[in-house]
Amino acid sequence: MRTLPRLRDVLLVGRPAFWIVSVVPYYVGILLATHRLVPPVDAWPRLLLGAVVMGPLLWLAVLAINDAYDLPGDLLNPRKSKSPLLDGRVTVAEAKKLAALAGVAALVVGAFVGWVFTAGVLFALLLGWAYSAPPLRLKTRAGFDVGSNSLALGAFGPLAGWAAVTPDLGDFPWVMALQGTLAAIGLYLPTTLADLPADRAAGYQTIAVRLGARTTYRIGYAAWIAAATLSVVLAALDHVIPRGMLALEVVMVPVLVVAYRRLIGPGQTFKQVVILAGLFLFPCGTFALTYTGVLTF
Repeated sequence: MRTLPRLRDVLLVGRPAFWIVSVVPYYVGILLATHRLVPPVDAWPRLLLGAVVMGPLLWLAVLAINDAYDLPGDLLNPRKSKSPLLDGRVTVAEAKKLAALAGVAALVVGAFVGWVFTAGVLFALLLGWAYSAPPLRLKTRAGFDVGSNSLALGAFGPLAGWAAVTPDLGDFPWVMALQGTLAAIGLYLPTTLADLPADRAAGYQTIAVRLGARTTYRIGYAAWIAAATLSVVLAALDHVIPRGMLALEVVMVPVLVVAYRRLIGPGQTFKQVVILAGLFLFPCGTFALTYTGVLTF
């Protein structure tokens, strides 16, 4: 009897395509803490260990436990058709074991990064369990589903990057956590719309099932507009976002707002969410270059 699934199936459970979703905010936190596009060489080993935690280990831990408890609903969801749990290549018991092993590994590796970072990893693991597993199962509690995901990606990611550089969070620019959370809400809610038919059939009371597609879309759109507007305000105030980016922000904000309107809506797919996220990376990249002084206007 095998003790663990094959590496290929483990990777499928861990969804490597998702790793960048947390590694990018993690890098933003490093950028904010160091004011450097490339961190000091002596910090690389610690920061790379943090990236391993934020990418492969945390995602495997939270997605494996999610797959284990979402199996009945995933059987109804065409988007999950390639999940190794659906055809038995990975059993529910094995998925739970993978989640536990990845979670322990994340804490062990995180200990080499720093105690504040490790405390954050523990919180993220507990939140991942609460999202997927009974008795809390936040995924099926409208509002808590979007809140737990958006805070984890929008606020925890940059905080983790900052903590990987220094355990002192006193100077962390919390307004960036707010902006990240608003953007994460705007990007997460469309995923609930894409899964709406399957979640409704499975009886999962996600925010999209509870409020309906139209209201859920409006909340996501409002959060997206708020995040974009906040970036303009911060640039105008020369607070965190350099004032030199103001002209670009004034141009990019309407583009991002129109793109959301065109890409997100009834019948959308995950591909459209990915395209929208890709557009969002452009102002993020420009911010990195201007914040570190590589690019000046």
